Amino acid sequence: MVKLGFIAEGAVEKMILESADFKNLLNELKIDFIPEIIDAKGNGNLLPRNIEKHSQILIDKGASKIIILTDLDLDACITLTKERIKPLENHIVVVSIKQIEACFLADTTAMRIFFSDAAFEEQFPESHLIPFEEIKQIKLRKVGRGIGNSKIKLAHNLINQYDFSLSQAAEHPNCTSAKYFLEKIKQAVL
Repeated sequence: MVKLGFIAEGAVEKMILESADFKNLLNELKIDFIPEIIDAKGNGNLLPRNIEKHSQILIDKGASKIIILTDLDLDACITLTKERIKPLENHIVVVSIKQIEACFLADTTAMRIFFSDAAFEEQFPESHLIPFEEIKQIKLRKVGRGIGNSKIKLAHNLINQYDFSLSQAAEHPNCTSAKYFLEKIKQAVL
């Protein structure tokens, strides 16, 4: 039986993967997983020497396949990102085309509550160069106050107070990264 382990690029990705919503999704899909998520602490740390160390921690806990979640950042293409990481045979690298905060914008239900706007809908959540900045600007326009400069605080609030759901983000017609991530998880256990 396949047991998944996860390595996240950073703290926000880790928070999403550790959320009750995500763990419930894995349980619903009957996917066995290591509940400890490894935070690589930035895409610059997703290098072979670090990946090997992180992977061994997960393998020692029973992982047979490891999913590495990152985003494109400044790389010109997904292939270059994967080449930089140099995944091992039991690794599945999932490269989001935009920063993970684009998934927040794709969860219409959570965003409507967060922005206090029952009609809010972001048609193209992955079109923003820096989705976190877009969320900050929308919050300022709609509520009259900002959210500060902490992506971690935003993620914490959206996950714990506004019920952000990666599954709901994946249902958005224009959030291909969330869809792709969930598809890769399902394929990993086949």
